[in-house]
Amino acid sequence: MDVLDIIKPENRVFCKSKLMTDTALSYCPGCGHGTAHNLAMEVIDEMGIVEDTIGVAPVGCSVLAYDFMNIDMTQAAHGRAPAVATAIARTWPDKYVFTYQGDGDLAAIGSAETLHTCNRGENIVIIFVNNGIYGMTGGQMAPTTIPGMRTSTSPYGREIETMGSPLKMTELIANLPGVYYVTRQAVHTHKHARKAKKAIKKAFENTRLKKGLSFVEIVSNCNSGWKMNPIESNEWMVENMFPYFPLGDIKVNGKLK
Repeated sequence: MDVLDIIKPENRVFCKSKLMTDTALSYCPGCGHGTAHNLAMEVIDEMGIVEDTIGVAPVGCSVLAYDFMNIDMTQAAHGRAPAVATAIARTWPDKYVFTYQGDGDLAAIGSAETLHTCNRGENIVIIFVNNGIYGMTGGQMAPTTIPGMRTSTSPYGREIETMGSPLKMTELIANLPGVYYVTRQAVHTHKHARKAKKAIKKAFENTRLKKGLSFVEIVSNCNSGWKMNPIESNEWMVENMFPYFPLGDIKVNGKLK
């Protein structure tokens, strides 16, 4: 018997999901992507929907998910994951379809696909990892870069007057009638990881019940892009990102909180 079979799901914080491959994570040390991957795979495994789940990831750090998630996956062009997921879900309406996207992808080049997919209420799950920067391509300013934050293209910090305000995508799409569940979580501590897992599970359960679109944002760090070590980046995230992107449910069962 596998040890995972005798440990209660709520106590498996340190266990690697059986749906994670044995490939060594290639993310920067301290990155939240690996934890987010594992949580999603734990949910899919525990719900018994492995054979019925299809994931879609686009370009950016998210594209590496194919190396680590041992489920059916397909790739989309930069920003187009929601459109591809829509096609899959409409072709196979009984499948569990999810996208795994970063902020540079979902909130920039893919903003139109994101908004229209959410507005239509497609029966899919969107997992959105927000680290406020373009992590893979050189640390440029992203739509979610917070005011004053320094990046390679905003070396003196983001100025609202000339660069505009950060997009709060989660609040934005929560107001669309087609969206059933919207939440913002984090994965930097055990407590937060547990809450994030519950949110991801609720999202997939909504798909099972054909309730429409569920949107799970995960605020994460990018210690390499932020030029910090992992501990510093998590502390900076708590002090600076969370006030601008507060954690918690925003829309539940189709109703704004």
